[in-house]
Amino acid sequence: MRLYKNITIYTLSLLYIIVGVKHFTNTDFFMAIVPKYIKWPQEAVLISGFAEIILGLFLLHTKTRKIAGWGIIFLLLAVFPANIYLYTSESAREILEITKVQSLIRMPFQAPLIILAYWHSKEHHSEKFSIICSLLFIPTIIYFILL
Repeated sequence: MRLYKNITIYTLSLLYIIVGVKHFTNTDFFMAIVPKYIKWPQEAVLISGFAEIILGLFLLHTKTRKIAGWGIIFLLLAVFPANIYLYTSESAREILEITKVQSLIRMPFQAPLIILAYWHSKEHHSEKFSIICSLLFIPTIIYFILL
């Protein structure tokens, strides 16, 4: 189980880093889903991208993994309004070229990412919780790779 957990850690670390870099290379894409009440959308995109890169790097190291796990949880909660905005904004969906149903399907996948971040933040867990996390990882990673 330890090997599998490490695979999930390294895979998600890489994805967080890649998505974080995309915040800088494709800023307009991410700005499209920033809710209108955010006064500085570009800055919000760049800050969240920087956070994803740093947290992805922190996830790689056992000494900083707990910070990374909790940081990822807080980041996912902080950016969740962007998912709600994407669902409620036709113009945002048009820019991202997704349907309302696709934006709705996207929202629940934040929960497994939060659970996986919690799992990664802890050195030891029950076998049952580790199995649940292992099972959550597979459809979650498939979904995000296909985005």
